[in-house]
Amino acid sequence: MKQGIHPQNYRFVVFKDMSNGFAFLSKSTASSKETIQWEDGNEYPLIKLEISNTSHPFFTGKNVMLDTAGRIDKFKKKYAKK
Repeated sequence: MKQGIHPQNYRFVVFKDMSNGFAFLSKSTASSKETIQWEDGNEYPLIKLEISNTSHPFFTGKNVMLDTAGRIDKFKKKYAKK
């Protein structure tokens, strides 16, 4: 590996999946203004995720039905000539 190209400021950060509330502690260089009290009693920066492996259909095996008809109607309504 090349020297001097990797960040040196790794710290513990809590990542929280907002769709199901699952949270996990990992090291990261991501910055955050929010903090959260973790299970060990310490306070860590919080990174909010829209989706993680605990809620993604590929990992859970649950197929999500998309409302494609509703999307088409919304598009036509939005861009209809007036």
